[in-house]
Amino acid sequence: MANIHFDYLTRLREVMKEKGIDCVIISGTDPHQSELPPAHWRGREWITGFESGNGTNGTAVVLADEAYCWTDSRYFIQAEDQLQGSGFKMMKEDGPDAVDLIDWVTEKMNAGQVVAIDGMTFSVSYAQRLQQELNDNNIKFVDDFALFDHIWPERPERPKNKLFIHDEKIVGETVDEKVADVLKELKGELANAIMLSALDDIAWITNLRAANDIAFSPIFVAYLYLDENGRRVLFIDKEKITEEVAAHLEKYKFEVEPYDSVLDFAAALPKETRLLLDPMKTSRTLYDHVGCTPVFGGDGVAKLKSIKNQTMLANLETAMEKDGVALTKFFMMVEKEYPSGKLTEVELGKRLRALRLADPSCVDESFAPILGWNAHGAIVHYEATEQTDVAIVGDGLLLVDSGGQYTFGTTDITRTIALGTPTDEQRHDFTLVMKGHINLANAVFPAGTRGDQLDSLARIFLWKEGKAYYHGTGHGVGFFINCHEGPQNIRLNHNPTPLQPGMITSNEPGLYLEGRYGIRCENLIVTVPAMQTEFGQFYKFEEMTLFPFDLTLFEPAIMTDAEIDWLNTYHKKVYDRLSPLLNDEEKAWLQKKTQPLSK
Repeated sequence: MANIHFDYLTRLREVMKEKGIDCVIISGTDPHQSELPPAHWRGREWITGFESGNGTNGTAVVLADEAYCWTDSRYFIQAEDQLQGSGFKMMKEDGPDAVDLIDWVTEKMNAGQVVAIDGMTFSVSYAQRLQQELNDNNIKFVDDFALFDHIWPERPERPKNKLFIHDEKIVGETVDEKVADVLKELKGELANAIMLSALDDIAWITNLRAANDIAFSPIFVAYLYLDENGRRVLFIDKEKITEEVAAHLEKYKFEVEPYDSVLDFAAALPKETRLLLDPMKTSRTLYDHVGCTPVFGGDGVAKLKSIKNQTMLANLETAMEKDGVALTKFFMMVEKEYPSGKLTEVELGKRLRALRLADPSCVDESFAPILGWNAHGAIVHYEATEQTDVAIVGDGLLLVDSGGQYTFGTTDITRTIALGTPTDEQRHDFTLVMKGHINLANAVFPAGTRGDQLDSLARIFLWKEGKAYYHGTGHGVGFFINCHEGPQNIRLNHNPTPLQPGMITSNEPGLYLEGRYGIRCENLIVTVPAMQTEFGQFYKFEEMTLFPFDLTLFEPAIMTDAEIDWLNTYHKKVYDRLSPLLNDEEKAWLQKKTQPLSK
């Protein structure tokens, strides 16, 4: 049955025909390549209907008589459901049946046909690969088709929320110190200026934040230019600047220019400027306007941001304690009220948000909570809505993936708990996932080791039984910025970035049985020095997250003594850190949840 999104698709095809365009590729992001763009740029979600508060990863392709939406394994179930009647069909971008979008488009088009994109919402690197393949096959490429200007009259405005200063006592570094570090990176790249598009990089350098520009991330829409002559230019809508922020910018010698002036600014840069651009984060349109010599690079800024200093790590421990207290109150509530049969997924999400935001240092959640009961837990990025909401009744598994944006740091934790009586199969699968979690947590590795070299440690116990999950095992985490942050990660895909001390990463293996249940167990871990030997420097992980795993879901018979010791040691740490912050009832509950496990 057709829905309103089919009407949007029809409107787009009329414009395509009028302009002689045979294929349009629609990005799921914004001019800054944000993981979760503001509503103003969420056009791919608007036209397909494949959407959520957490955002959805996806790229759409529209032809005269066909339309598809590519997404990854986190969203397969959700996309199949939400694309019904929209005129779009789902395509898999990872997993066994993956189809490469660019290869598919190239094979589908005939020589002389026209493929168009909006260059503002595609990165330089993606657009160049696309253009090269199309040109090799004599297919025409257009990179300035701002399609939503033509078909989206009710498009939301660009966000104009006010900025605020992130206390440098919490950050542990001044803006001048950060700019100096960035300029050192410029020299290493043989550049003398840099244009930053990534919003998290800009927030990090300026020690500024904003609420609600980007849902669940306290960053803001802007560009930032720096050069070796000391020029600092922030391109931003001036309505966002308060008196306090203006004084902060003046103190650090920033010029403030209108957001929309960045293209003209780039075009007017002196010819001798060697401008560093990150091709993964810079839009094709901005690149097209650069009037000087572009230099591709910029990973150095992301690496600087990813390595947290000791002040940040100390403050993050405070955030973890606050988060652990909120989670203790939440899961106690779930256990108490579950027998009534009145709890639902949506209600739990509201309760969890309220408990976190009761702490004045918690500005927002770090993403829309994923609360999946039984079959919904198998939808990796499930978001409960009024239409999908179910009551928490009967026996089963509840998967809760959530986090908070505290001024002291960003948290992200997943716990899977049993309500009622778990089955032997559920306990067995949970223990396999936890064996992988513990195996990765215990890793010791030489300097220079990458996340993809460690990833299989978390999967091996599932693989031995012919089971698997297809999302990454770990993502980098920002400090009161983005919950997902690069450049480091832990996943099967190759990533050249080595894990270094101060990098915070998640450890979240899982298992998902469609229509039945899902399991995921996630802590945040920080890379720290382990030992120096004749063979060089070795690193290990330390746990940052503070909350117990569900003891009723373990199958001790298939665990080693070392695995049980790790769990008991971790649970003792959780109790020791959280119990002084709890009342007597909460303390007694936590003590029960952290009692030693034995065979």
